[in-house]
Amino acid sequence: MLGVLGFFAALLAVVMGMGRWHETGSPYWLGGSIALLVFTLIGALQSRRK
Repeated sequence: MLGVLGFFAALLAVVMGMGRWHETGSPYWLGGSIALLVFTLIGALQSRRK
């Protein structure tokens, strides 16, 4: 179950990861940020259905 604070914390981590990717150009930061975003959206959608 994803709470409101958890959702915003995950979005903040995604934005920070995207900024790190922009600074370094490393594909690992981009991949990790996108994966975290996908897991966050899946968790949010599943918690809304309950």
